[in-house]
Amino acid sequence: MKVLRSICFTHNLFLHRNLSRTPVSLSSFSRHFHSSNPRFALNSLETDGTQTTPHVWTAHEGLTGGLSTSCSRQESITQGNELGSGDEADADSETERTYGKAKNANLSDVDETQKAKGNTELMSRKKASVNGSGLGDMFGNKKKGKGKTKWVCQNCGHSEVQWWGVCRSCDRSGTMESVLEVETKNRGLEYSETLARSWLPKDAGDVEPVRLIDVNRGVELTDYRIPLLGPFGSEVARVLGGGLVPGSLVLIGGDPGVGKSTLLLQMAALIAEGHNCDQPACVVYVSGEESVIQISSRAERMKIGANELYLYAGTDIEDILVKIQPLSPRVLIVDSIQTVYLKEVTGSAGGLSQVRECTSALLRFAKKTNIPVLLAGHVTKAGDIAGPRVLEHIVDAVLYLEGEKCSSHRLLRSVKNRFGSVDELGIFEMSQLGLQTVLNPSEMFLSDQNSDSEFLAGVAVAVIMDGSRAFLIEIQALCVSSSTVSRHVNGIQESRADMIISVLAKQAGLKIQENAVFLNVVSGVSLTETAGDLAIAASICSSFLEFPIPSGVAFIGEIGLGGELRMVSRMDKRVSTVAKLGYKKCIVPESAVNSLAALDLGEMEMIGCNDLKGVINTVFTKN
Repeated sequence: MKVLRSICFTHNLFLHRNLSRTPVSLSSFSRHFHSSNPRFALNSLETDGTQTTPHVWTAHEGLTGGLSTSCSRQESITQGNELGSGDEADADSETERTYGKAKNANLSDVDETQKAKGNTELMSRKKASVNGSGLGDMFGNKKKGKGKTKWVCQNCGHSEVQWWGVCRSCDRSGTMESVLEVETKNRGLEYSETLARSWLPKDAGDVEPVRLIDVNRGVELTDYRIPLLGPFGSEVARVLGGGLVPGSLVLIGGDPGVGKSTLLLQMAALIAEGHNCDQPACVVYVSGEESVIQISSRAERMKIGANELYLYAGTDIEDILVKIQPLSPRVLIVDSIQTVYLKEVTGSAGGLSQVRECTSALLRFAKKTNIPVLLAGHVTKAGDIAGPRVLEHIVDAVLYLEGEKCSSHRLLRSVKNRFGSVDELGIFEMSQLGLQTVLNPSEMFLSDQNSDSEFLAGVAVAVIMDGSRAFLIEIQALCVSSSTVSRHVNGIQESRADMIISVLAKQAGLKIQENAVFLNVVSGVSLTETAGDLAIAASICSSFLEFPIPSGVAFIGEIGLGGELRMVSRMDKRVSTVAKLGYKKCIVPESAVNSLAALDLGEMEMIGCNDLKGVINTVFTKN
């Protein structure tokens, strides 16, 4: 404090000596010397023995963080805000008034109006200081918003504030990646609402509760779904639950090159041709991965020439919805969701926030305009659709297009469907003209059996269900007396195979413990249900006894630990499928013969057995 007092005292003496010579330096020095205790700055500047010129100082207030201006007399407040003469009213005088510095002026020439004006300006400066205009605002050091770094799981979208080796939501390792989130206003939802509202009439916002019985009044049944006709359309409509629902959002996922774009282009052409209505319907196919010329060349190869099919290459959701509004399409197709973006949403196309907000925007567009939207989605290495897991919760239906690289067959499955069953399955074959419907799906899994050759020993036919469809698959077995490997299975649960082999050894009396057993399901199909137990046992017996199973025989049934045969679900559907494919005999549990006696099976004979010994005596006995 002593040092501070000496500085203020020296400062006052210096101002006293140079006041009459350099009036401008008064304001200059008073800006840089401040006192935290005003009582040491109350000394008058006496030039002729009387206090004629008041002293003005600026002090820093610790509570408010601002600067306050004070003077030795109340009358000098006006002096600190008024000019000495009219010739000095320039920009420098305004700066001096801001800091509250006084100049030489005669107090007697100041009237009441000028005093009131000065008091008003001083009070406004003090109020601004209290409201936070402190030293930080004076020098421009304002606090700005900073970005936040988060660690986001690329598999499920779970976020953490710090890095973890394993995602605590999905328990996957190596999926946490850092994402910088800048604190900006996200207007994606607001903007998508504005775009969707522009399609509706002006009074569309007046929504009121409606009774259930009044919702569908006056609506025909044909308006509930957009039908897809023809063999291809019927196969797709089967998976969708009967057709495309207006206002729905459908996501189609699959591996790269499996045929997602081909499937969507064929659906677009089928709707645009207008076979299901009086006139063709407009369909817009938007691609963010291919140009219009590339899409046109593929359509030409597939012999597609629909006049009402429009192609557009773009990735901006705003631009897409604006451009297609004059067309009023019946269906909108976006290929793919990972390539589009919203300008008002942070992040690049394909990011977590962009994929989520773009899907939400298209969902609101579909619901408010009643236009169905079809989306194509990429999948990750694990086989899941790329992007946050919430993406599959937003859409109405999720379809997967599956297929092996070495095979031309494609399977269209429904894993989520709000308007139909998820048990349906569509089967296609990729050709030069696109995806073609497979009329007999069992041909995919069956080989040609032209004769009862000894080389066909160990082959049995099982009937499995996938959704509501029955398929016939081949199960192969090989029993070798000397091998370095005791057992190997492919396409069958290893525990299930061990149980069946043990039951054959114990209940049927086959000594196969010393043999190596190899089991395989043809075409890479995974057998997960128990309906194939009887076919597995029959193939093992055929290979062990070296007795080929006659062609035209199928097996349906579950095996218990006692060697007994048990019923499985949907026996009628399985047996009817075997009869339609022209098989002569079907080995089933004895209890199924009586329950299925009313079925019209044509020339096929249904043989019932109680246990494995009865099956061996029936199949492997020469007549």
